Amino acid sequence: MSEPGGPDGPDCLYDVDGHVATLTLNRPHRRNAISFQMLGLLTEHLTAAERDRGVRCVIVTGAGKGFCSGLDLQDAAAGTGIGGSGTGGGGLGNTRDLPTVVLNEMDTPVIAAINGAAAGYGLDLALGCDIRLIAESARLLPGFAKRGVVPESGGTWYLPRLVGWARACEIGFLGRDLDANESERFGLVNRVVPDADLLPTAQAWAAEIAANAPLAVQAMKRLYRHGLTEDFASHTHHVLLQVMHLFGTKDFAEGVNSFMEKRDPEFQGR
Repeated sequence: MSEPGGPDGPDCLYDVDGHVATLTLNRPHRRNAISFQMLGLLTEHLTAAERDRGVRCVIVTGAGKGFCSGLDLQDAAAGTGIGGSGTGGGGLGNTRDLPTVVLNEMDTPVIAAINGAAAGYGLDLALGCDIRLIAESARLLPGFAKRGVVPESGGTWYLPRLVGWARACEIGFLGRDLDANESERFGLVNRVVPDADLLPTAQAWAAEIAANAPLAVQAMKRLYRHGLTEDFASHTHHVLLQVMHLFGTKDFAEGVNSFMEKRDPEFQGR
């Protein structure tokens, strides 16, 4: 089994610049295939970003030429990686500690900058992000059925909600590779971006999100998530309660004042 992170340090890097945190999957020698250390660091960094009041948006991307090639099949075949223990779970612990579960429960917006192939777990990870930007040369590889498994980390939940039942069945049952333009046409990504512009575009979107009122953005994401399982009457009741809370914040006052004064707002998240 390779050393954690190979020649380039930890399996997942974490950097905060201003109000934007960037998580970089960092096993480029394995196209950022998932390792035990990467899972742990992803959970740790996503949790840190969610708890940091200064972080208003997160970018998830990959080092090198790949976004994430899924579970490391080389290590699994050798009995040293995830899925290689012969116990079915491959040594995984409580599902609530998995990064895809943490990602789903976050109120902080998350952008996936898909710089290369996203396969298996990597595809589920991308689908769990709120916004997906994809490089022109990148591909989504939903080939679970060709490997004798199912999308194990959220894909079976996200796909029907993102693209509808029939399209989800088409994507999952056929298991065909999807290029960037097909991914956009299917509604799996927000925008196809030239390779060289991918990260700058993700950073620009993140900065624009971070410039908005963070309490309102987080509340909006939380309400979107709850709205997936609520009836309309219950949901509008919860929206009203949230709006009344936001009316009492300094950010709301700043939003009104900046509009009246014809200037850019300076939100503090309070």
